[in-house]
Amino acid sequence: MAKKDTFRIVTRASDGTLRIRDFPNCEPILESHTQIGVDDSSTDLALRGLPVFRGLIGPMPEGKNIVRYESPEVFEVMTKEWIATRGKKRRRRTAAPTTDVASETASEIALDSELASI
Repeated sequence: MAKKDTFRIVTRASDGTLRIRDFPNCEPILESHTQIGVDDSSTDLALRGLPVFRGLIGPMPEGKNIVRYESPEVFEVMTKEWIATRGKKRRRRTAAPTTDVASETASEIALDSELASI
């Protein structure tokens, strides 16, 4: 479990570009955002206990030593882009039966009735 030593905030600038700011700890983020809790359910154990801020999505891991927080707008857009870039799942279909099930059933019934009459 690597120690996370860089805190990254990703937001959208007024011209539409991504604005990325890195901090050595979470103190500068605490000055501009209100902490509303701590992460206690992350599968990345290094994130547990890190602050959760109002108006930011996170914490989430980015690489081995970066904790990432995103604005809701950036999170939504990047999630949609990530889904769009994922390859479509290919499904193999099994071949359709080559014989007619109804005619097989009728043939079996006829055979059963012939055997019963013997």
